[in-house]
Amino acid sequence: MTTLIKGGTVVNADRAFRADVMCFGDKIIAVGENLEAPPHAIIIDATGQYVMPGGIDTHTHMQLPFMGTVTSDDFFTGTAAGLAGGTTTIMDFVIPAPQQSLLEAYHTWRGWAAKSAGDYTFHVAVTWWSDQVHADMGTLVRDHGVNSFKHFMAYKNAIMADDETLVHSFKRSLELGAIPTVHAENGELVFQLQKDLLARGITGAQAHPMSRPPEVEAEAANRAIAIANVLGTPVYIVHVSCEESLDAIARARAKGQRVYGEALAGHLVIDDSVYTNPDPAYARAHVMSPPFRSKHHQAALWHGLQAGNLHTTATDHCTFCADQKSMGENDFTRIPNGCGGVEERMAVIWDAGVNTGLLTPSEFVKVTSTNAAQIFNMYPRKGLIAVGADADIVVWDPAGTKTLSAATQHSKGGFNVFEGRTVKGIPSYTVAAGKVVYDNGDLRAEAGAGRHIDRPAFTSTGHKEAA
Repeated sequence: MTTLIKGGTVVNADRAFRADVMCFGDKIIAVGENLEAPPHAIIIDATGQYVMPGGIDTHTHMQLPFMGTVTSDDFFTGTAAGLAGGTTTIMDFVIPAPQQSLLEAYHTWRGWAAKSAGDYTFHVAVTWWSDQVHADMGTLVRDHGVNSFKHFMAYKNAIMADDETLVHSFKRSLELGAIPTVHAENGELVFQLQKDLLARGITGAQAHPMSRPPEVEAEAANRAIAIANVLGTPVYIVHVSCEESLDAIARARAKGQRVYGEALAGHLVIDDSVYTNPDPAYARAHVMSPPFRSKHHQAALWHGLQAGNLHTTATDHCTFCADQKSMGENDFTRIPNGCGGVEERMAVIWDAGVNTGLLTPSEFVKVTSTNAAQIFNMYPRKGLIAVGADADIVVWDPAGTKTLSAATQHSKGGFNVFEGRTVKGIPSYTVAAGKVVYDNGDLRAEAGAGRHIDRPAFTSTGHKEAA
């Protein structure tokens, strides 16, 4: 089937230009002015709109077993919600239990993901170390298209990687041409602060940010960056939420170190007042790690995106319903950590970034798609409108508006952290693998239509630098 997108302005990370875009099968086959469609082609009128690469969410957790429960969104509902918001590829996480084979966990997640409506790929977490883990990492890179490994510096007595594990895994990643990523929070310090708060009788959601102050995140970010520097490996810091962590990244990059930073849409626009809301259920619904910060930190994150020290935007999409969140009603440490956002990310960042002049449309494409494709070696297959690229395209109506709400979202979980926010700039069409999967409110997601995206290892000469 041929699809022709006519009359729009193509926006790539390097430039914007007037052009039609023609897709056949799952690829873009022509980009130029006044293209003629063959008979029976699907025609999309993009007059007055932008034609951009489909979004890549670098950080999601679909169907995740976590803290005694499982997230509300599975791989179908989560990827379908992403398609409705213009995100055509997610990067999810395989998280083995301590002592579990990485390969065994990987195959479990691949089975769960078979129902995905959009494309998907995996970071694999290293939660323990042994010769078996060393071997499994090699198999994952060589045979299964994995080129990134995740390390949780938080969650003591669960999945936390200690410094010994970090050193072994970082070294192995470098050998294999893979990039290590880290959740930067000092797990020991968080654990002790949690104990102290509970002992003082502070048990509600307001204690969550108190147990994870910016210094806890900054210490871990600095430590991960230092380890990576000594070993000579690049490192990617997920969900940077505070100025102190951003400063650590900026300092390292100024000295030539390859450090990459990720910002979450929620951290960019939601502040820590949510934890003192008089409704305890509302406060619990916002519990995620790192927590939402003050407006001061939001401003810093925007500066990081503008300056090129933060490279990607994500959501950490990890949805739990109110009943699940109530597991921690009397003990904030038992509240399942996670919020949604895979459907809202692109509109929120456009509205808060492009509409305010903080980002240009091309910079928006960089931080929502292209940089992710380059950092994780999916470019130019992903993150680009060009002949030969995947036909993953979002037609963006800069004048369109929508009020974000749990009542209208496609994601499960029954709560929306962006509730009531009216955004200007929304997708009118989403094309995934050449098929129109979203048409002005009509979501046409199909279970199993998504493909696993293999990501080749990097060469031994170094890591690609994001544009």
